[in-house]
Amino acid sequence: MRVKAISRILALVVPVLLSLNSHAFAVSGKEEAPVRESVTAAAPAAPATVATSAAAPAAEGEEKPGDVIMHHILDNSTFAFEPFGEIHLPHLSVGGYDISITKHVVMIWLASAILLVVASAAGASVKKLSARQAPKGIANVIEALVDFIRVDVAKSNIGQGYEKFLPFLLSVFFFILVCNLLGLIPYGATATGNVNVTLTLSIFTFFITQVAAFKAHGVKGYLQHLTAGTHWSLWIIMVPIEIIGQFTKPFALTVRLFANMTAGHIIILSLIFISFILKSYIVAMAVSVPFAIFIYLLELFVAFLQAFVFTMLSALFIGLATAHEGGHDEHALEGAHH
Repeated sequence: MRVKAISRILALVVPVLLSLNSHAFAVSGKEEAPVRESVTAAAPAAPATVATSAAAPAAEGEEKPGDVIMHHILDNSTFAFEPFGEIHLPHLSVGGYDISITKHVVMIWLASAILLVVASAAGASVKKLSARQAPKGIANVIEALVDFIRVDVAKSNIGQGYEKFLPFLLSVFFFILVCNLLGLIPYGATATGNVNVTLTLSIFTFFITQVAAFKAHGVKGYLQHLTAGTHWSLWIIMVPIEIIGQFTKPFALTVRLFANMTAGHIIILSLIFISFILKSYIVAMAVSVPFAIFIYLLELFVAFLQAFVFTMLSALFIGLATAHEGGHDEHALEGAHH
Protein backbone atom coordinates (compact mmCIF):
# COMPACT_ATOMS: atom_id res chain seq x y z
CA MET A 1 0.00 0.00 0.00
CA ARG A 2 2.90 2.37 0.73
CA VAL A 3 4.48 1.58 -2.62
CA LYS A 4 1.22 2.31 -4.44
CA ALA A 5 0.77 5.56 -2.54
CA ILE A 6 4.34 6.68 -3.31
CA SER A 7 3.91 5.81 -7.01
CA ARG A 8 0.71 7.85 -7.18
CA ILE A 9 2.39 10.83 -5.55
CA LEU A 10 5.32 10.58 -7.95
CA ALA A 11 2.92 10.37 -10.89
CA LEU A 12 1.40 13.67 -9.82
CA VAL A 13 4.58 15.45 -8.71
CA VAL A 14 7.04 14.44 -11.46
CA PRO A 15 5.13 16.13 -14.33
CA VAL A 16 4.95 19.31 -12.27
CA LEU A 17 8.69 19.27 -11.57
CA LEU A 18 9.50 18.56 -15.21
CA SER A 19 7.30 21.42 -16.39
CA LEU A 20 8.88 23.78 -13.86
CA ASN A 21 12.39 22.70 -14.87
CA SER A 22 11.66 23.14 -18.56
CA HIS A 23 10.23 26.57 -17.87
CA ALA A 24 13.29 27.49 -15.81
CA PHE A 25 15.67 26.36 -18.57
CA ALA A 26 13.73 28.36 -21.13
CA VAL A 27 13.85 31.49 -19.00
CA SER A 28 17.55 31.07 -18.25
CA GLY A 29 18.28 30.58 -21.96
CA LYS A 30 16.48 33.82 -22.79
CA GLU A 31 18.40 35.67 -20.11
CA GLU A 32 21.80 34.35 -21.27
CA ALA A 33 21.30 35.27 -24.92
CA PRO A 34 21.49 39.08 -24.42
CA VAL A 35 24.55 38.63 -22.19
CA ARG A 36 26.45 36.71 -24.87
CA GLU A 37 25.48 39.24 -27.51
CA SER A 38 26.71 42.12 -25.36
CA VAL A 39 30.07 40.38 -24.81
CA THR A 40 30.71 39.44 -28.45
CA ALA A 41 29.41 42.67 -30.05
CA ALA A 42 29.10 45.90 -28.13
CA ALA A 43 27.54 47.89 -30.97
CA PRO A 44 24.39 45.76 -31.47
CA ALA A 45 23.79 45.73 -27.72
CA ALA A 46 21.14 48.46 -27.90
CA PRO A 47 19.07 46.75 -30.62
CA ALA A 48 19.29 43.49 -28.69
CA THR A 49 17.93 45.08 -25.55
CA VAL A 50 15.17 46.70 -27.60
CA ALA A 51 14.29 43.32 -29.07
CA THR A 52 14.20 41.63 -25.67
CA SER A 53 12.15 44.47 -24.20
CA ALA A 54 9.73 44.16 -27.12
CA ALA A 55 9.50 40.40 -26.57
CA ALA A 56 8.80 40.83 -22.86
CA PRO A 57 5.36 42.44 -23.32
CA ALA A 58 4.47 39.71 -25.81
CA ALA A 59 5.28 37.08 -23.18
CA GLU A 60 3.41 39.04 -20.55
CA GLY A 61 0.42 39.46 -22.88
CA GLU A 62 -0.18 35.72 -23.11
CA GLU A 63 -3.65 34.73 -21.93
CA LYS A 64 -3.61 33.05 -18.54
CA PRO A 65 -6.16 30.55 -17.18
CA GLY A 66 -7.53 33.17 -14.81
CA ASP A 67 -8.10 35.55 -17.71
CA VAL A 68 -9.96 32.86 -19.65
CA ILE A 69 -12.19 32.07 -16.65
CA MET A 70 -13.01 35.73 -16.03
CA HIS A 71 -13.67 36.28 -19.73
CA HIS A 72 -16.13 33.38 -19.65
CA ILE A 73 -18.11 34.41 -16.57
CA LEU A 74 -18.05 38.20 -17.01
CA ASP A 75 -20.27 40.11 -19.40
CA ASN A 76 -18.74 41.47 -22.60
CA SER A 77 -19.65 42.35 -26.17
CA THR A 78 -17.98 39.38 -27.85
CA PHE A 79 -19.37 35.92 -28.47
CA ALA A 80 -16.42 33.56 -28.91
CA PHE A 81 -17.12 30.43 -30.99
CA GLU A 82 -13.67 28.91 -30.98
CA PRO A 83 -12.29 27.63 -33.30
CA PHE A 84 -14.93 28.99 -35.70
CA GLY A 85 -14.49 32.68 -34.89
CA GLU A 86 -16.08 35.51 -32.92
CA ILE A 87 -19.17 37.69 -33.16
CA HIS A 88 -18.77 41.29 -32.00
CA LEU A 89 -22.01 42.80 -30.73
CA PRO A 90 -22.85 46.45 -31.54
CA HIS A 91 -22.01 49.29 -29.18
CA LEU A 92 -24.91 51.68 -28.51
CA SER A 93 -25.01 54.91 -26.52
CA VAL A 94 -28.07 57.14 -25.99
CA GLY A 95 -27.75 60.45 -24.15
CA GLY A 96 -24.38 59.47 -22.73
CA TYR A 97 -25.75 56.19 -21.31
CA ASP A 98 -24.20 52.95 -22.50
CA ILE A 99 -26.97 50.60 -23.66
CA SER A 100 -24.74 48.29 -25.64
CA ILE A 101 -25.91 44.80 -26.52
CA THR A 102 -23.84 42.28 -24.58
CA LYS A 103 -23.85 38.49 -24.52
CA HIS A 104 -25.91 38.42 -21.33
CA VAL A 105 -28.50 40.68 -22.97
CA VAL A 106 -28.62 38.28 -25.92
CA MET A 107 -29.10 35.34 -23.54
CA ILE A 108 -31.97 37.19 -21.81
CA TRP A 109 -33.65 37.76 -25.18
CA LEU A 110 -33.08 34.13 -26.11
CA ALA A 111 -34.55 32.91 -22.81
CA SER A 112 -37.60 35.14 -23.28
CA ALA A 113 -38.10 33.89 -26.84
CA ILE A 114 -37.84 30.25 -25.72
CA LEU A 115 -40.39 30.83 -22.96
CA LEU A 116 -42.83 32.50 -25.37
CA VAL A 117 -42.55 29.67 -27.89
CA VAL A 118 -42.78 26.86 -25.32
CA ALA A 119 -45.64 28.46 -23.37
CA SER A 120 -47.59 29.20 -26.55
CA ALA A 121 -47.13 25.64 -27.81
CA ALA A 122 -48.12 24.16 -24.42
CA GLY A 123 -51.16 26.43 -24.16
CA ALA A 124 -52.31 25.61 -27.68
CA SER A 125 -52.04 21.86 -27.05
CA VAL A 126 -53.97 22.11 -23.76
CA LYS A 127 -56.82 24.04 -25.40
CA LYS A 128 -57.36 21.17 -27.83
CA LEU A 129 -57.81 18.64 -25.02
CA SER A 130 -61.12 17.60 -23.58
CA ALA A 131 -61.87 17.44 -19.86
CA ARG A 132 -61.00 13.72 -19.73
CA GLN A 133 -57.70 13.99 -21.58
CA ALA A 134 -54.34 14.65 -19.98
CA PRO A 135 -51.65 16.79 -21.64
CA LYS A 136 -48.64 15.07 -23.15
CA GLY A 137 -45.04 15.96 -23.88
CA ILE A 138 -43.87 19.46 -23.04
CA ALA A 139 -47.39 20.52 -22.02
CA ASN A 140 -47.39 17.83 -19.32
CA VAL A 141 -44.02 19.08 -17.97
CA ILE A 142 -45.18 22.71 -17.94
CA GLU A 143 -48.43 21.77 -16.18
CA ALA A 144 -46.57 19.83 -13.49
CA LEU A 145 -44.19 22.75 -12.82
CA VAL A 146 -47.04 25.29 -12.79
CA ASP A 147 -49.06 23.17 -10.36
CA PHE A 148 -45.99 22.75 -8.14
CA ILE A 149 -45.38 26.50 -7.97
CA ARG A 150 -49.08 27.21 -7.44
CA VAL A 151 -49.65 24.75 -4.59
CA ASP A 152 -46.30 24.22 -2.84
CA VAL A 153 -44.83 27.70 -3.28
CA ALA A 154 -47.50 30.38 -3.74
CA LYS A 155 -50.45 28.94 -1.83
CA SER A 156 -48.44 27.50 1.06
CA ASN A 157 -46.42 30.70 1.67
CA ILE A 158 -48.86 33.49 0.75
CA GLY A 159 -52.17 31.91 1.66
CA GLN A 160 -55.43 33.64 0.82
CA GLY A 161 -55.18 35.86 -2.25
CA TYR A 162 -52.13 34.09 -3.67
CA GLU A 163 -53.68 33.99 -7.15
CA LYS A 164 -52.81 37.60 -7.95
CA PHE A 165 -49.11 36.98 -7.27
CA LEU A 166 -48.97 33.69 -9.19
CA PRO A 167 -48.17 35.22 -12.64
CA PHE A 168 -45.12 37.00 -11.23
CA LEU A 169 -43.86 33.91 -9.39
CA LEU A 170 -44.31 31.69 -12.43
CA SER A 171 -42.55 34.20 -14.68
CA VAL A 172 -39.61 34.50 -12.29
CA PHE A 173 -39.29 30.72 -11.87
CA PHE A 174 -39.30 29.84 -15.57
CA PHE A 175 -37.12 32.80 -16.56
CA ILE A 176 -34.40 31.93 -14.02
CA LEU A 177 -34.62 28.24 -14.91
CA VAL A 178 -34.17 28.82 -18.64
CA CYS A 179 -31.32 31.31 -18.09
CA ASN A 180 -29.55 28.83 -15.82
CA LEU A 181 -29.89 26.00 -18.34
CA LEU A 182 -28.73 28.16 -21.26
CA GLY A 183 -25.53 28.87 -19.34
CA LEU A 184 -24.68 25.15 -19.38
CA ILE A 185 -24.86 24.89 -23.17
CA PRO A 186 -21.51 25.12 -25.03
CA TYR A 187 -20.77 28.67 -26.22
CA GLY A 188 -23.59 29.91 -23.99
CA ALA A 189 -23.53 32.42 -21.13
CA THR A 190 -25.35 32.50 -17.80
CA ALA A 191 -27.35 35.72 -17.56
CA THR A 192 -28.22 34.96 -13.91
CA GLY A 193 -24.47 35.00 -13.20
CA ASN A 194 -24.65 38.77 -13.76
CA VAL A 195 -25.37 40.71 -10.59
CA ASN A 196 -27.32 43.33 -12.56
CA VAL A 197 -29.83 40.69 -13.69
CA THR A 198 -30.31 39.20 -10.22
CA LEU A 199 -30.55 42.68 -8.69
CA THR A 200 -33.30 43.65 -11.15
CA LEU A 201 -35.29 40.52 -10.31
CA SER A 202 -34.86 41.23 -6.59
CA ILE A 203 -36.03 44.83 -7.05
CA PHE A 204 -39.22 43.54 -8.68
CA THR A 205 -39.79 41.31 -5.66
CA PHE A 206 -39.07 44.22 -3.30
CA PHE A 207 -41.58 46.59 -4.91
CA ILE A 208 -44.27 43.93 -5.20
CA THR A 209 -43.77 43.07 -1.53
CA GLN A 210 -44.05 46.70 -0.40
CA VAL A 211 -47.12 47.41 -2.55
CA ALA A 212 -48.80 44.23 -1.31
CA ALA A 213 -48.08 45.22 2.31
CA PHE A 214 -49.60 48.69 1.81
CA LYS A 215 -52.72 47.22 0.20
CA ALA A 216 -53.12 44.58 2.91
CA HIS A 217 -52.58 46.80 5.98
CA GLY A 218 -52.85 50.40 4.87
CA VAL A 219 -50.43 53.12 5.93
CA LYS A 220 -51.20 52.76 9.65
CA GLY A 221 -50.88 48.98 9.64
CA TYR A 222 -47.66 49.18 7.61
CA LEU A 223 -46.09 51.55 10.16
CA GLN A 224 -47.25 49.34 13.01
CA HIS A 225 -45.58 46.42 11.29
CA LEU A 226 -42.25 48.28 11.56
CA THR A 227 -42.56 48.29 15.35
CA ALA A 228 -42.64 44.47 15.36
CA GLY A 229 -45.36 44.49 18.01
CA THR A 230 -43.00 45.58 20.77
CA HIS A 231 -43.43 48.13 23.56
CA TRP A 232 -43.06 51.79 22.54
CA SER A 233 -39.84 52.06 24.54
CA LEU A 234 -38.19 49.58 22.15
CA TRP A 235 -39.30 51.32 18.94
CA ILE A 236 -36.04 53.27 18.72
CA ILE A 237 -34.29 49.91 18.29
CA MET A 238 -36.88 47.86 16.39
CA VAL A 239 -37.90 50.40 13.75
CA PRO A 240 -34.35 50.79 12.30
CA ILE A 241 -33.89 47.01 12.43
CA GLU A 242 -37.16 46.43 10.55
CA ILE A 243 -36.30 49.07 7.94
CA ILE A 244 -32.88 47.52 7.36
CA GLY A 245 -34.57 44.12 7.13
CA GLN A 246 -36.73 45.35 4.27
CA PHE A 247 -33.59 45.94 2.19
CA THR A 248 -31.59 42.91 3.30
CA LYS A 249 -34.21 40.59 1.80
CA PRO A 250 -33.66 41.68 -1.84
CA PHE A 251 -29.92 41.84 -1.17
CA ALA A 252 -29.99 38.20 -0.03
CA LEU A 253 -31.93 37.22 -3.16
CA THR A 254 -29.43 39.05 -5.36
CA VAL A 255 -26.27 37.58 -3.87
CA ARG A 256 -27.58 34.04 -3.45
CA LEU A 257 -28.55 33.54 -7.10
CA PHE A 258 -25.56 35.43 -8.50
CA ALA A 259 -22.98 33.67 -6.31
CA ASN A 260 -24.32 30.14 -6.85
CA MET A 261 -24.46 30.42 -10.64
CA THR A 262 -21.03 32.06 -10.87
CA ALA A 263 -19.31 29.65 -8.49
CA GLY A 264 -20.35 26.58 -10.45
CA HIS A 265 -18.80 27.83 -13.70
CA ILE A 266 -15.60 28.88 -11.94
CA ILE A 267 -15.22 25.42 -10.39
CA ILE A 268 -15.77 23.61 -13.71
CA LEU A 269 -13.28 25.80 -15.59
CA SER A 270 -10.73 25.59 -12.76
CA LEU A 271 -10.87 21.80 -12.76
CA ILE A 272 -10.35 21.71 -16.52
CA PHE A 273 -7.39 24.10 -16.37
CA ILE A 274 -5.61 22.05 -13.70
CA SER A 275 -4.54 19.50 -16.33
CA PHE A 276 -3.31 22.26 -18.66
CA ILE A 277 -1.36 24.01 -15.91
CA LEU A 278 0.29 20.80 -14.72
CA LYS A 279 0.60 19.47 -18.32
CA SER A 280 -0.26 15.98 -17.18
CA TYR A 281 -2.53 13.42 -18.82
CA ILE A 282 -2.76 11.57 -15.52
CA VAL A 283 -4.22 14.60 -13.76
CA ALA A 284 -6.62 15.13 -16.67
CA MET A 285 -7.93 11.56 -16.57
CA ALA A 286 -7.93 11.15 -12.80
CA VAL A 287 -9.01 14.60 -11.60
CA SER A 288 -10.04 17.17 -14.20
CA VAL A 289 -12.45 15.25 -16.43
CA PRO A 290 -14.29 13.14 -13.77
CA PHE A 291 -14.71 16.00 -11.31
CA ALA A 292 -15.69 18.48 -14.04
CA ILE A 293 -18.41 16.09 -15.26
CA PHE A 294 -19.64 15.62 -11.68
CA ILE A 295 -19.82 19.38 -11.07
CA TYR A 296 -21.56 19.83 -14.44
CA LEU A 297 -24.26 17.33 -13.47
CA LEU A 298 -24.52 19.06 -10.11
CA GLU A 299 -25.03 22.37 -11.94
CA LEU A 300 -28.05 20.88 -13.70
CA PHE A 301 -29.59 20.25 -10.29
CA VAL A 302 -28.51 23.70 -9.06
CA ALA A 303 -30.22 25.31 -12.08
CA PHE A 304 -33.59 23.98 -10.91
CA LEU A 305 -32.80 24.47 -7.23
CA GLN A 306 -31.86 28.16 -7.52
CA ALA A 307 -34.95 28.93 -9.60
CA PHE A 308 -37.07 27.26 -6.91
CA VAL A 309 -35.26 28.97 -4.02
CA PHE A 310 -35.61 32.45 -5.54
CA THR A 311 -39.33 31.88 -6.23
CA MET A 312 -39.98 30.34 -2.83
CA LEU A 313 -38.26 33.17 -0.95
CA SER A 314 -40.12 35.77 -3.03
CA ALA A 315 -43.42 34.09 -2.11
CA LEU A 316 -42.32 33.88 1.52
CA PHE A 317 -41.48 37.60 1.69
CA ILE A 318 -44.80 38.50 0.10
CA GLY A 319 -46.66 36.21 2.50
CA LEU A 320 -44.93 37.72 5.54
CA ALA A 321 -45.68 41.24 4.35
CA THR A 322 -49.38 40.61 3.66
CA ALA A 323 -50.14 38.39 6.68
CA HIS A 324 -52.44 39.94 9.28
CA GLU A 325 -50.41 39.63 12.42
CA GLY A 326 -52.14 38.76 15.64
CA GLY A 327 -49.40 39.48 18.12
CA HIS A 328 -46.10 38.13 19.24
CA ASP A 329 -46.73 34.64 17.87
CA GLU A 330 -46.80 35.88 14.29
CA HIS A 331 -43.56 37.78 14.75
CA ALA A 332 -41.97 34.73 16.31
CA LEU A 333 -43.07 32.76 13.25
CA GLU A 334 -41.56 35.44 10.98
CA GLY A 335 -38.26 35.20 12.85
CA ALA A 336 -38.32 31.41 12.51
CA HIS A 337 -38.84 31.71 8.76
CA HIS A 338 -35.87 34.11 8.49
